[in-house]
Amino acid sequence: MAEAKPDNANADHEQEHFFSAAKVVAGLTMVSRVLGMVRDIALVPLGAPAIADVFWTAFGIPHMFRRLFGEGALSAAFVPVFTDAAEEGGWARAKKVLANTAGLLAVVLTVLVAIIEIGLAIWLVLSDQGSAGQEIKQRLTIQFTMIMLPFTIFICMLALCSAALNAKGHFAYPAAAPILLNIGLICTAVFVAPAISRSDVPQFRVVGVGLVVCSIGQLAGALWLLKRNGILTMWNLRPILPEIRQIAKRMAPTVLPLGLVQFGDQLMRIIALALTRTEAAPWLPLAPGVVRGQYLSGRLYQLPLGVLAISIATVVFPLMSRCSARGDLPGLRDAINRALRLCLFLAIPSGVALIIIAEPTIVLGFQRGDFTARDSAIAVGMLRMYCLGMPAYFCSHILLRAFFARKDTRTPMYSAVVATALSLVLVYLGIYTPLKSAALGLATSIAAILNVSWLLWVLHRKVGKLGMRSLLMSTAKTIVATVVMAGAIIATQMALEAGWQRWLSSAVFLGRLVVLVGSIVAGSGAFLIVARLLQCRELGELRRKPAKENAPAKPV
Repeated sequence: MAEAKPDNANADHEQEHFFSAAKVVAGLTMVSRVLGMVRDIALVPLGAPAIADVFWTAFGIPHMFRRLFGEGALSAAFVPVFTDAAEEGGWARAKKVLANTAGLLAVVLTVLVAIIEIGLAIWLVLSDQGSAGQEIKQRLTIQFTMIMLPFTIFICMLALCSAALNAKGHFAYPAAAPILLNIGLICTAVFVAPAISRSDVPQFRVVGVGLVVCSIGQLAGALWLLKRNGILTMWNLRPILPEIRQIAKRMAPTVLPLGLVQFGDQLMRIIALALTRTEAAPWLPLAPGVVRGQYLSGRLYQLPLGVLAISIATVVFPLMSRCSARGDLPGLRDAINRALRLCLFLAIPSGVALIIIAEPTIVLGFQRGDFTARDSAIAVGMLRMYCLGMPAYFCSHILLRAFFARKDTRTPMYSAVVATALSLVLVYLGIYTPLKSAALGLATSIAAILNVSWLLWVLHRKVGKLGMRSLLMSTAKTIVATVVMAGAIIATQMALEAGWQRWLSSAVFLGRLVVLVGSIVAGSGAFLIVARLLQCRELGELRRKPAKENAPAKPV
């Protein structure tokens, strides 16, 4: 396909609009993630380790389907088709595509959830009613899963609505919707669940119900915004538009690459739960509490990932889809290069900082109640191993969307299958070594690094030069700034701990908080100063004011 020659002024302005929106998304996502951490502070210490492991395993199942059918495969297949419909037939045609997609998705999800619920109910009735540890774990896992599974319907519909809003250039509410969920779960965990019961199992059931109720509120807000923007109409099943067949055709192979990448954490939880010791199976290698620790470490390393990487990927995906639809390969290459540079500029310092502050963060935020020092040690070890792959996690979101924008789903599918298989093998081997539970994080990091390396090489061959020289120079500057940042964090920690030692003995929590916050501020300041001295252009791009989509382009 010949490369199109776009209007440079309009193309540059369009890029500025989408990349500037990343800051809006990142800001709202940061609020959501902070509230998510407050939610986890309320939920993670709840319950004995064995019961908590079961709940967090079940908690991940509806989220797995969300990533598989909603935020992952469906969005990746829907956005390019929806964008093409808007480009070629106008928003009237795009509105019909959304209505048809939404109607069919609602029916498919409802039927799927109903079938699974019936199957789980039959399994629960026929399962062994014994009192051994494995039988109790199995029954509780089924019960918790049945309570939370309807969440899948509403969160996947929200993902579809959010994708449509993103394609039209509206990013605020899709990024803010998780805030509603987190506030609802915080209120449920802090006020509703303790008022109903003091026992951990009933409290976890209440939290599961709260998850479903809050997801309904999220979806209602997205539907209202779609109606306000004139792209919501009555959902329909007939006739099935040609675009729906395109979405289904693209979604089928897309389920594997995006689904397996996101599905990895859930597979790890299932493996960890199966290999956790009980009274009936004391020979198993993992101690109770590993699944809860894996959930917590996953939430912490995904904090910068969700705030920064997914914000960039969310706003750049429609841009890459537009460039691909127009045959604008130079614009596509520039968007990929810019997104990768921004990702590495943010990922490298984020990963290093989390490795250094892992222990004080987990001890300060979560070590109380049933979450003991042993649980903290488990979570710290896994978190540090997960953070080794932080740059790969960031870049994978950009590279996958670059392939999907070009309607290439086979390459990431094959790569994801191999990476997932490799991580599972490494986990199974690693937990029988002195690494124990930390092997979950290390296996994920190794698989992610190899996966991203392969995708980058293939994409370079398919679309041409991605500006590797500028990417490497930018990365080198980022590494220098990160080294200085790491030194500042460690030095600040040592200085504050030595200077406040007498005060720490009488006000441990406040003293630890001062040390943690002080080291983060010092490290962040050091990184920003060095980045500015090195003239990292990513710093200027992040500080640039948002551009309005409909503003006239400046003359060249």
